[in-house]
Amino acid sequence: MASRLLWASRAASHLRISVSHRGFATVLKDLKYCDSHEWVKVEGSSATVGITDHAQDHLGDVVYVELPEVGAPVTQGEGFGAVESVKATSDINSPVSGKVVEVNEELSNSPGLVNSSPYEQGWIIKVEISDAGELNNLMDADKYSKFCEEEDAKH
Repeated sequence: MASRLLWASRAASHLRISVSHRGFATVLKDLKYCDSHEWVKVEGSSATVGITDHAQDHLGDVVYVELPEVGAPVTQGEGFGAVESVKATSDINSPVSGKVVEVNEELSNSPGLVNSSPYEQGWIIKVEISDAGELNNLMDADKYSKFCEEEDAKH
């Protein structure tokens, strides 16, 4: 669940513990973003999905990624897997509906790719999109950057 994503920061804030953030996260212009901090890159009817730089930064070192099975259906806004870090476990929600056509098997051996390369080598699944109209529900890079700034200002 997205609310668990920032649990550690909220707990630290409540306890008045200093939590260092490295500043602004990288946001790529050609991607679409969810408010639960997943990104999607669309190429035709295929979508590559991962978690954002902002999300991995708040999670800390990723130690395990729970991947769905190839062929599994995914629904926009619903969970399909999880990311476990040294700080917390967070559900991964799908930015689009469709069918999983590929999973990033590299994450089984190297889950840290989600931290070191969230938009390239750290992608999580590829989906055959069933409803391209759902992309209109997602944020562009500018809206997502503003969303992250506002969210961080609350904590």
